[in-house]
Amino acid sequence: MGNNMLFVYNPRAGKAQIRSNLLDIIDIFVKAGYEVTAYPTQEPGDAVKAVRERRDGYDIVVCSGGDGTLDEVVTGMMQCTERLPIGYVPAGSTNDFANSLKIPRNMIKAADVVVNGRNFGCDIGAFNDDNFIYVAAFGLFTDVSYETKQDIKNVLGHTAYLLEGVKRLSSIKPYHMKISYDDVCLEDDFIYGMITNSDSVGGFKGITGKDVELNDGLFEVTLVRMPTIAKEMNNIMATLTDKEIQSEFIKSFKTSKLIIESDEEVSWTLDGEYGGDHLNVIVENKKEAIQIRVPN
Repeated sequence: MGNNMLFVYNPRAGKAQIRSNLLDIIDIFVKAGYEVTAYPTQEPGDAVKAVRERRDGYDIVVCSGGDGTLDEVVTGMMQCTERLPIGYVPAGSTNDFANSLKIPRNMIKAADVVVNGRNFGCDIGAFNDDNFIYVAAFGLFTDVSYETKQDIKNVLGHTAYLLEGVKRLSSIKPYHMKISYDDVCLEDDFIYGMITNSDSVGGFKGITGKDVELNDGLFEVTLVRMPTIAKEMNNIMATLTDKEIQSEFIKSFKTSKLIIESDEEVSWTLDGEYGGDHLNVIVENKKEAIQIRVPN
């Protein structure tokens, strides 16, 4: 293993819990023989730049923060010709991705995984010119939350948020879309869609389906068609939170690439952050594009 580490961290993530752990984390890295360059991010986009413009000679990039910080580090790495392994010490409010990779919540234990773990080739989603690690989503209250873009970190929020949404059924906005994948073309009115590479989203385990592999080159896609009455909406909610229940309104499938065309601009969220408004979207799975340190 090489010895130069770029350590990018968000001092404000997860109620600033990095502060009380920072010295111990760096100590673990140094004891393992690393020379550590610490880079506290100052504003959004910083981590992308730090990784993309890093000097030569680093052997690993480690980041600490929420999923947003990891997202930036991966984005920066995807823009590099030489992609280094990434270590992740979660410190945010939601760490869906860390959960999927079995990276410990405890920051000291996670730092230990960075030095003693193994590299895992992880799929990354390309989304037009952007990318995401574990979920791209549209519709069903996501756009509502993005009118206030700061700190809405969950794509689906928590159950209460969903149930609150049911009460607002009249304000749900369907999008007329044409969705093409493999040899299939779906055209319908959809109120929600998520393209995932994760086994939990917004803290819901199992919501993305069974047998999720983070390195199989496939996304799990879940699309929700527009229901006509509130009773059907309740059925959809039940299906989303319990995959055993089947619903005619929900379409789930796996694919490595899909093209989504809509009649009007749709707001997307990528890994819980605002991902822009798009008419046409091409989403492609980049199989094992990034190496991430995971427990042995």
